[in-house]
Amino acid sequence: MSLSFCGNDRNTSYNVDEGVLNNGCFVDALNLVPHVFLLFITFPILFIGWGSQSSKVQIHHNTWLHFPGHNLRWLLTFILLFVHVCEISEGIVSDGHMKSRHLHLFMPALMGFIAATTSIVYYHNIETSNFPKLLLALFFYWVLAFITKTVKLVFYCRSDIGITKLRFCITALLVILYGLLMAVEMNVIRVRKYVFFKNQQKVKPPEDLQDLGVRFLQPFVNLLSKATYWWMNTVIISAHKRPIDLKIVGKLPIAMRARTNYFCLKDAYEEQKKKVFDQPGSTPSMWLSMYRAFGRPILLSSMFRYLADLLGFAGPLCIYGIVNPMGHDQPQNQTNVPANPNNPTDVYYISSKQFLENSYVLAVLLFLALILQRTFLQASYYVAIETGINLRGALLAMIYNKILRLSTSNMSMGEMNLGQINNLVAIETNQLMWFLFLCPNLWAMPIQIIMGVVLLYYFLDKSALVGAAVIVLLAPIQYFIATKLADAQKNTLDYSTERLKKTNEILKGIKLLKLYSWETIFCHNVEDTRMKELRSLKSFAVYTSLSIFMNTAIPIAAVLATFVVYDLLKMQFTPAVAFASLSLFHILVTPLFLLSTVVRFAVKAMISVQKLNEFFVSDEIREESWRNGTSSSVSLEPCKKHTTAHTKVINRKQPLRYQLETHDQSFRRQLRPTETEEVAVKIANGCFSWGSGMATLSDINIRIPTGQLTMIVGQVGCGKSSLLLAALGEMQTISGKVYWSNKNRNSVAYAAQKPWLLNATVEENITFGSPFVKQRYKAVTDACSLQPDIDLLPFGDQTEIGERGINLSGGQRQRICVARALYQNTNIVFLDDPFSALDIHLSDHLMQEGILKFLQEDKRTVVLVTHKLQYLTHADWIIAMKDGTILREGTLKDIQNNDTELYEHWKTLMNRQDQELEKDTDIDNQTTLERKTLRRAMYLREAKSQMEDEDEEEENEEEDDDDMSTVMRLRTNLPWRACWKYLTSGGFSLLFLMIFSKLIKHAVFVATDCWLIVWTSKPEIQVNQTTDSTEMESFNQYVAVFSILSVTGIILCLVTSLTVEWMGFSAAKNLHHNLLNKIILAPISFFDTTPLGQILNRFSADTNIIDQHIPPALESLTRSTLLCLSAIGLIFYAIPKFIIILVPLLIAFYFIQKYFRVASKDLQELDDTTQLPLLCHFSETAEGLTTIRAFRHEFRFRERMLELTDTNNIAYLFLSAANRWLEVRTDYLGAFIVLTAAVGSITCKLTPGLVGLSLTYALTITNYLNWVVRNLADLEVQIGAVKKVNSFLSTESENYEGSIDPSQVPEDWPQHGEIRIQDLCVRYDSSLKPVLKHVKAYIHPGQKVGICGRTGSGKSSLSLAFFRMVDIFEGKIVIDNIDITKLPLQTLRSRLSIILQDPILFSGSIRFNLDPECKCNDDRLWEALEIAQLKNRVKALPGGLDALVTEGGENFSVGQRQLFCLARAFVRKSSILIMDEATASIDMATENILQKVVMTAFADRTVVTIAHRVHTILTADLVIVMKRGVILESDKPERLLADEDSIFSSFVRADM
Repeated sequence: MSLSFCGNDRNTSYNVDEGVLNNGCFVDALNLVPHVFLLFITFPILFIGWGSQSSKVQIHHNTWLHFPGHNLRWLLTFILLFVHVCEISEGIVSDGHMKSRHLHLFMPALMGFIAATTSIVYYHNIETSNFPKLLLALFFYWVLAFITKTVKLVFYCRSDIGITKLRFCITALLVILYGLLMAVEMNVIRVRKYVFFKNQQKVKPPEDLQDLGVRFLQPFVNLLSKATYWWMNTVIISAHKRPIDLKIVGKLPIAMRARTNYFCLKDAYEEQKKKVFDQPGSTPSMWLSMYRAFGRPILLSSMFRYLADLLGFAGPLCIYGIVNPMGHDQPQNQTNVPANPNNPTDVYYISSKQFLENSYVLAVLLFLALILQRTFLQASYYVAIETGINLRGALLAMIYNKILRLSTSNMSMGEMNLGQINNLVAIETNQLMWFLFLCPNLWAMPIQIIMGVVLLYYFLDKSALVGAAVIVLLAPIQYFIATKLADAQKNTLDYSTERLKKTNEILKGIKLLKLYSWETIFCHNVEDTRMKELRSLKSFAVYTSLSIFMNTAIPIAAVLATFVVYDLLKMQFTPAVAFASLSLFHILVTPLFLLSTVVRFAVKAMISVQKLNEFFVSDEIREESWRNGTSSSVSLEPCKKHTTAHTKVINRKQPLRYQLETHDQSFRRQLRPTETEEVAVKIANGCFSWGSGMATLSDINIRIPTGQLTMIVGQVGCGKSSLLLAALGEMQTISGKVYWSNKNRNSVAYAAQKPWLLNATVEENITFGSPFVKQRYKAVTDACSLQPDIDLLPFGDQTEIGERGINLSGGQRQRICVARALYQNTNIVFLDDPFSALDIHLSDHLMQEGILKFLQEDKRTVVLVTHKLQYLTHADWIIAMKDGTILREGTLKDIQNNDTELYEHWKTLMNRQDQELEKDTDIDNQTTLERKTLRRAMYLREAKSQMEDEDEEEENEEEDDDDMSTVMRLRTNLPWRACWKYLTSGGFSLLFLMIFSKLIKHAVFVATDCWLIVWTSKPEIQVNQTTDSTEMESFNQYVAVFSILSVTGIILCLVTSLTVEWMGFSAAKNLHHNLLNKIILAPISFFDTTPLGQILNRFSADTNIIDQHIPPALESLTRSTLLCLSAIGLIFYAIPKFIIILVPLLIAFYFIQKYFRVASKDLQELDDTTQLPLLCHFSETAEGLTTIRAFRHEFRFRERMLELTDTNNIAYLFLSAANRWLEVRTDYLGAFIVLTAAVGSITCKLTPGLVGLSLTYALTITNYLNWVVRNLADLEVQIGAVKKVNSFLSTESENYEGSIDPSQVPEDWPQHGEIRIQDLCVRYDSSLKPVLKHVKAYIHPGQKVGICGRTGSGKSSLSLAFFRMVDIFEGKIVIDNIDITKLPLQTLRSRLSIILQDPILFSGSIRFNLDPECKCNDDRLWEALEIAQLKNRVKALPGGLDALVTEGGENFSVGQRQLFCLARAFVRKSSILIMDEATASIDMATENILQKVVMTAFADRTVVTIAHRVHTILTADLVIVMKRGVILESDKPERLLADEDSIFSSFVRADM
C-alpha cells in the first residue's frame, strides 16, 4: 500500500482552492504545529540545561514545591495521554479502511502523545528546581493546542461529521482538556505571579521537606511517583548494600505523626463529649469521632476501590469481545471502502461501536484497563492502610494520655489492671487498624457481587443463577469453617500458654531438675501438654485445609453446575461465553469469601470500640490546684521541734537500745531560721480512700517540716505508704485538704516501696531525664553502694536493665530507685521503705551517706517510711501510725516524754533487732551474694566463645566479609538449607505426596480448561432437528468428561490442602520434640551462657510460626507459583513466539523479587523490633504511674511514647509502601503478559477456544504474580524460625552414658557415704580456666563437713562436681568405692540429695513437689513434712498433700519453700546430702529449724554444707577452707579455731 501524509486515493487531497481551513488534511497538519513547537523549545532545556546541571548538582527534595493545581495537572495529562492513545488507535483503524496510507489520521495524535509526555516531564523538572518562569513555554503550548483543536472541531461541524463518529468525540474531548490545562497554567501565573506581575511570590518548601530527616516522601512526590511508588526505588535498591535501619527510614511527615492525628481525634472526641454532656448515661460516640477525624481518606480509598472493581470487569468483557467475532466467519476489517462523495476529507470515519469491535483495540483497552485497575486498587490499599496507621497512632496517644490521668484507685481496686491496658494497646487498637484496612471492602464488595451476577446473567442467562446459588449456598459453610478455625486457634493458644508456663518452670529450675535427675519426668509433663496442643493443632490444620479447599473448590463447583445447566438448556455454548464466564467466576468468588472475613473484623471492631469507650470514661485523678503548683505559698505554724547540731554517725558496735537511751538533743542539727517559718506539706482533717468507699486513712492531721528528716513508722499495713500517696494526690480525698508550699510541689523525688525500673540503661534509670553531672552521679552511686554492682555489668552503667536487659536482684533494683530519688534536684524526697530489700550493712551506708549526708547537706525535705527503728535517733520529726490513723507526731524526745508506752515498745522491738543483727554481719552478706550471682552469670556469658548468630543466612555466613558483592549475595540467598530441614522434618513420604498431588491437581485443572475448549468448539446441534444417537452420545460425552475432570480437581484440592497441612503438622511435632529433648539434655553451662528469654523464644514465637504460619504460607506459595507456571506454559504452547516477550519479563520479575525480598525482610524485622519498645513503654508507664506523676515527668514520658509510636508507624508505612511497590510492578508485568497473549492470539489466528483460555490464564497471572513474591518473602522470614530452632538442635548433650552398666550399681549405693576426692580439677567449659585445682579431701561416712571461703573460692563448684554438673577433666571423686565419672548420670544424680540456696517449687501439688517420681507412700511424705516442721501447715491446707502450689511456690514464704526443699531431700533417703548455701536467703528462725533438722534427721548421713554464715558450721566434724579453687585449710573446727592465725579463725572473728 502506498504511503503519503494525505493519502493518494483522490487527486483533491492537496487541493486548497476552497480555502485552507476547508482541507481536512491541512487542518490535521496544522495540529502538528503546537507539538513540534513544544518539542523544539523543551528538548534543549531538558537535555542540555538540566543535563549539565544535574550532573554537577544533586537536586535535594527540600526544593520540591508543588505549584498550584499540581494534582489536577497530572490527572488531566494522564487523561490527555489516554485520549491520544484512543486517537492513534482510531486513526490506525480508520486508515485500515482506506486504499492508501493516510498518515494525517494518526501522526498528529502520535506527536500529541509525545508532546503531552514531554510536557509532564518538563513540568516535573521545573517544579523540582522551583523555576516557574520556564512554565511560560507550556502556557503557550496549551494555548496553541487549544486553538488548533478548536479549528479542527469547527471543521468537523461544518463537514457534518457529528457525534456518531468517534473522531469528533475525541477532538471535542481534546479541546476540553487543552482548555482545562490552559486554565491550570493561568492559575499558576495568578498565584505565583512569576510573569506579568511586578512582585513575584516567594514560597518556602513544606516544613517536612526542610527537615532532611523525613524520608517517607509519598505525600510530596508527583502523582505518577505516588501511583507507582517510584520514590521507593532508592530505599529498596539500597537494602542490598546495607540493611534498612531507623536512620534510613527517617522520620514521619508531620501530617502522619501520632501527635497530629491525636489532636484530630481528640478534637472530634471532645466535640462528641459536648453533645452528650447534658445526657446522663450517654457516652461519646467513638465511631463518629473516628469518622470526623479519618472519614475523608476512607471515602477516597473507597472511591479508588469502586473504580478498581468496575475496571476489573473489563477483563471478561474484553475476552468476550475478542473471542466472539472469531467464532463467526466475519472479516475483522472492511478495506477499500469507497469514499463518501459528500465528505470533503475523503476519509472513512468509524463509529465508537466499530472501534470497540476491533480485536486489537480491545487488547490495548484491556491492557490499559488492567494498568488502571491495579493502580487504583493499590492506591485504595495504601490510603486505607495509611489511615489505619494514623488512627492507631491517635488511639495510642489517647490511651496513653488517659493512663497518665488514670485514678490510682482504678488500678489498686482491680477495675483496670495492667493486662487490660496491654490488651487495649496491643489488641484493640490493632483490631480497629485492621478494620480500617478492610473498611472499603465492606461497601465495595456487595456492589462487585451484584455487578458480577448481572454480567453472568448477561452471558449465561438463567443458568448464571445456578452458579451464583452454588456460591451463595456454600458460603455459609465457609463461614462455619472460619468460625471453627478461630475456635481451634483459641484452644491452641490456651494449650500453648500452658505448655510455655511448664517450659518456663523447667528452664528456671533446670539446675534442680538435673541435680535430682528429674528432667525426663518434667519433659514428659511438657510433652503431655504438647500432645493436647497438637490435638487442637490437628483440628486447626484440618479446618485450615478445609478453608483452602473451599476457596479452590467452590469456583470449580459453581462453574461445573452453571455450564452443565447452560448446555442442558440447549443454548449456544461458545468459547466466548465459556471463558468470559470463567473469568467472571474467578472475580466473583473472592469478594463472597472475603465479605465474611470483613464482617468478622467489623464485629471485633465494634467490641474494641466498646472497650475503648469504657476505658476513656473511667475515673481520672483529680486535678487539684496544688497539683499544678498554682496555690500560693501556705504560711503554716512552725513545728515544735528541738534544734540540732551535726548528724550522728551510725555505730553498729553499740546496741540500738543503747543509742536510743543516750539520744540527746545536743547532737541534733541546728535549724535554719527560714525553715522554722514554714512547712513543706500539711494535711488538715484528711480522710482518704482507695475508691472502695471505706476510708483507708482517717483523721489525718500532720505537718512535714521543710528541710528536715521526717520518719513515718508503724506496723505492716497501718497506712504508711498510703499516707505518702495521699500527700501526692494519688488517693481519693473524702474530706480535708493537702497543702503544699508553692516552691516544693513542682516535683517530688519519690522512691516507691516496690522498685520500678525503666527498660533503659542504669545511668538513664538514675538520672531519669535530668542532666548528667559526673560529680553528683558519682556521689549518688557511692551513697547507694552501686559502683561494685555497676562494675560487674558487661557495659557498666550503660548496660540495659529491665525486661529487655540484665535482670537484677530486688536489692539492686531498690538501690537504683533510691539513687534516682537522690539524684533529682528536688526540694522534697519521699522514700517509701527503701531498706526493705537491703541488708544491714547497706542500710547503714545508705542512711549515713545517702540520707543523713547527701540529702540533709542539701537542706532537702526528706520523708522516710521505715521499719528500721534504730534510725529514729536521726529523725527531726516522727509520725507514728496505727490502723490508718496518726498515733503520735513529734520529735523523739516529745514521744519519750508524752507516750512512754510507745517508747518502751520501740525499745523492745529494737532489742529484737539487736539479736538478729548479732548474727547478720557475716562476710558473705546478702549484697555479696547478689553480686556473686551477677558475677557468675556475667563470667559465664562473656566466656562463651561465640554464640551462633540467629540471623545468619547459612552456616558459612558467620565470618565477617567486607566484600560488597559477597554481602549482597548472602542477603539475597534463599535459606534453602533451613527450607529442606523443615520439609524433611515432616517426613519424606508426606513431602513426596505433597509434590505429587500438587502437580497432578494443576495438571487436572489445565486438562479441565482444555476440555472446555473441545466442548465449546463442538458442532452446534439444533434443537429442532432430528439428531441421531451418535451425536447425542457425543454431546453427553462432553458433559461427562468435564464433570469427571471437575470432580477430580475438587477431590485433589482437598488432598493437596490436607497433605500440606499434615506435613506442616508433622514437621511442627518433630521439631518441637527434638528441640525440647535437646534443651533438656543440654549441659548446665548452656543455660548459664544462653539467656532464658532466647530459649523461651524458641518455644514460644518460633514454635508458633512453625505450628501455624508456615503451612498456609507454603500452600499459598506453591499454589500461586504452579498457577502462574501452568498459565505461562499454556500461553507458550499456544503462542511459541511468546518466549520473545517472556524472557525480558522474567528477567524483570527476577530482579523485582530479588530486591523486594531483602527490603521486605529488613522492614518486617524493623516493624517487629520497634513494636516491642512501644508495648514495654505502655507497661512500664502503667506500673510506675505514681512515680512518674510524683516526679512531674508526664510530658517527657508522653513525648517518648509519641516518638516510639512514630518509629513503629514509619516502619509499618515503609513496609506497606514496599508491598505496594512490588504489587504495582508485578501487576504491570501481568498486564504486559495479557497484552502479549491477546495480540499474539489475534495475530497467530488461533482457535477461539485457545484464545479465550490464553486470555483467562493471562488474567490469572496478573492476580497471582505478586502473591508468588509476597509469599516467598513471608516464607523466607518465617523459615528464620526453623533456622533458630535448628541452631539449638546442634547443641551438644550431656554424656548420660557411663562405663558401668546401671544394673552393676548396688540398689542401696551409696550405702555408707564415704567420699574420696583425689587430685580433682574442674572447669565450667573446655575453653575456660579451671575453677578447682588439684583438690584432695577425704570425708568419712556420716561425717558433717562444712566448706567455707570468700565469694569465688570454688565452694559451689565443688558441690556441683559431686553431680558431674561441671567438667571433671582431671582427678576423680570416689563415693563408696565407685568412681562417679564411670556412672551413668541418671544413676549418679538419682542417688544423691542437695538443697540449693534458692528454694525452687513447681506448680502442681505438694505431693508432686516432694516426690515427682511417685515412688513414696503418704506416710513417708508426712514424715518428711513433720521433720521439716511443715506437717501442721500442710494439714491446714485444703487437700493436704494434694494442695495446690502456685508457680514458683509464691503461695508460701521463702522460709517455708526452703523447708519444703529440705523435706524433698529427706524423701529421697540418700546417704549423702549437699547443702549449697541453703540458709543464705532465709531468716534466722527458719535457719535454726533447718540446722536442727539436719543434725537430727540426717544424723547418720554424710552432710556437706557450703557455708553462708560461718557460725552454722562451728559444730561440723570437718571444716574445709577454700580460696581460688584450692583447699587452704582442712581440719576439725576446734583445731582451726585454736590457731589464731588460721583463715577460719579470721572468718569467725569477723562474724562476731
